[in-house]
Amino acid sequence: MGHFMEVSHLHKIYGDKVVLNKVDFTLEEGEFLSVLGPSGCGKTTLLKLLIGIEQQTSGTIKLNGEDISKLDSSKRHMGIVFQNYALFPNMTVLQNVEYALKFQDQYKKEAKKIALQVLEQVGLKEHINKRIDQLSGGQQQRIAIARTLALKPAVILFDEPLSALDAANRLTMRKEIKQIQKQYNSTIIYITHDQEEAFTMSDRIMVMSEGHIEQIDTPINIYNHPQNDFVKEFVVDHLQTKLNDLKKCMVSIDENEI
Repeated sequence: MGHFMEVSHLHKIYGDKVVLNKVDFTLEEGEFLSVLGPSGCGKTTLLKLLIGIEQQTSGTIKLNGEDISKLDSSKRHMGIVFQNYALFPNMTVLQNVEYALKFQDQYKKEAKKIALQVLEQVGLKEHINKRIDQLSGGQQQRIAIARTLALKPAVILFDEPLSALDAANRLTMRKEIKQIQKQYNSTIIYITHDQEEAFTMSDRIMVMSEGHIEQIDTPINIYNHPQNDFVKEFVVDHLQTKLNDLKKCMVSIDENEI
């Protein structure tokens, strides 16, 4: 039995610059894989190649045993949730979710029914007739997720989806994305530069820098056994600093209460 998704020797060159260097990884059905790395590490390029917005220089992407590397993005059975939501401000919530369904022959007739069902499942049924600009950032993000779920993709790609939200909304949306994943048993590739986000949400994390994979493993294994100095500094040291800051903060709260 092969893996649900297999990415082999994925390579991308822009001009004379190698931006993705022979990347290999697999993904199981229902898995949540975060791709974690600093700006310019190649994670956005990886996302564009997977979804088919751009073509790789070489390498293959297989989904359920089928080579989808050269297929048009609409035929790859992948959905994407963008950082800026990419919603239509002049349409209602319902119209936004229905929109993509109307272009798919198998969903065209049932577009409204499917859209209503998904909106109810993500807790937005009472907002269906509101315009997008009447909603909060967190609600807009849920609509973007609902629109993607409605198309029943085999894999959902998230492109730094929470970076536009404030801290409280980010925490709420982390939980909601995990709940939605459980509910739909979705297979997710989640692009982020946020270490906490990757560690609290993922089954496995793929740490990237300069176009290649530094380490791919479970959060606990990466934390306890960083493979090299980059992973130690970018991931482990960062999380330890955060933890120490939190401990200091709690000590000062205790002292102030005495």
